[in-house]
Amino acid sequence: MQCERLIELAKTWYLHVRDETMAPARMVSFINDHVAQCDICQADPDIGDEISKITEIILPKSKIPKAVRLKQEQEAEEAIRQSALREAIDDNNGDEDNNLSTTDSKG
Repeated sequence: MQCERLIELAKTWYLHVRDETMAPARMVSFINDHVAQCDICQADPDIGDEISKITEIILPKSKIPKAVRLKQEQEAEEAIRQSALREAIDDNNGDEDNNLSTTDSKG
């Protein structure tokens, strides 16, 4: 985060969240409101990712917007599929190497 004001506000808001005097969703709302009005935040190319990370940390999973939750689940499923596909390819390559070895020794 490049905006010192947002950093200080986020620290203050987080203390309220931790002390249960502010709802986590309210903090996220305040952050978004600040970003919408702040020229420094709007110029920060990483602000979206940083807000997402903060949201994941402070909001319970059930309170994360459904669209965001679905996107995260789809990304996780895709990562699992890619990993399984790589393992299958590696296993097949190993089998072909074994088949070649046995064929070569017979011939």
